[in-house]
Amino acid sequence: MIMTLILDAHQDLAWNMLAFSRDYTRSVHETRQIEHGLPVVAHTGDTLLGFPEYQQGKIGVIFATLFAPPARPKKSTWEKLVYHNFDEAHQIYSQELDLYKRLVDEHPDKFDIIRDVRDLNLILSKWQNPEDKHPRPTGLVLLMEGAEAIRSPEELPTWWAQGLRIIGPAWLGTRYCGGWHEPGPLTGAGRELLAGMAEIGFTLDISHMDEPATLEALDIYEGAIIASHSNAEALLPNSGTNRHISDRVIHGIIEREGVIGVIPFNAFLQVGWKETDGRKGITLENLVAHIDHICQIAGDAYHVGIGSDFDGGFGLESVPHDIDTIADLQKIAPLLRERGYTEKDIAAIFGDNFIDSLKKNLPAR
Repeated sequence: MIMTLILDAHQDLAWNMLAFSRDYTRSVHETRQIEHGLPVVAHTGDTLLGFPEYQQGKIGVIFATLFAPPARPKKSTWEKLVYHNFDEAHQIYSQELDLYKRLVDEHPDKFDIIRDVRDLNLILSKWQNPEDKHPRPTGLVLLMEGAEAIRSPEELPTWWAQGLRIIGPAWLGTRYCGGWHEPGPLTGAGRELLAGMAEIGFTLDISHMDEPATLEALDIYEGAIIASHSNAEALLPNSGTNRHISDRVIHGIIEREGVIGVIPFNAFLQVGWKETDGRKGITLENLVAHIDHICQIAGDAYHVGIGSDFDGGFGLESVPHDIDTIADLQKIAPLLRERGYTEKDIAAIFGDNFIDSLKKNLPAR
């Protein structure tokens, strides 16, 4: 079977590398063996990610994040990688950026940073021959999740020069806008940030932004817009969270020619799910329902993709039971075929939609 190339629009690789010393050049099995019985598994679950599984699952491109949580919601003493102020956020995110550069320098056969269309096309060309059995590098497009590391818009050109291409202003609420658990509108500082981002050419990621902030951003942001990892609120009624996106927001992203990455996290697939419930009741069909919902609103398959958020504070214990590693995202394809999606549709959902967005919005070189 010839598999379809996948672009995964959200992975917190650097956070795991810095917080837990995870080595993503290893296989999933090797990391699980090494971490067996260690506190990291209790805190964030068994890993789902590893370079051999990227190869197996044809994960050609990742939106790799710069991320750390603010100190205020910390509930346990194990969580050391948090920031108390903007300078600390800047320091942690800069460390993570350096980690990605080191990863690429030390393993150029496995990873490369995508800064422009030329870089993207080079990565894609290495995945085009299905007969080529040599390892192919996975491209990393750098995405900042929670923008408090940007102490002022004057710093945006420096972040751009270092390879950052996508910015999500919120995780929890920030000084830029309301966010997850901390609702609120876009602030004056947020509007200044968006203006600076658009002038340079950053893509705006609205995942985690509160809806009033998102709706204003959809109206005023002059650059490209995506949702890297968000599910449809309409399929999760009475969830009690502002983390999901409404049909109104979905319509707005579609009108802006954006793409929405759906996330296979059980708590975002079934209202009220918790890890102690186990995995058996949730399958990839639950995720495909979110894909189909967005496609039905759009009237086509060209505005949805995958943003797994794997290892993003959860692991194997918190994903559909037909997933063991990221390679199992390929199991989505037959489920889409059963619903009448064509091979072109599947290729679009798996990667081409986000790839087309990158080709339109990254600099030529």
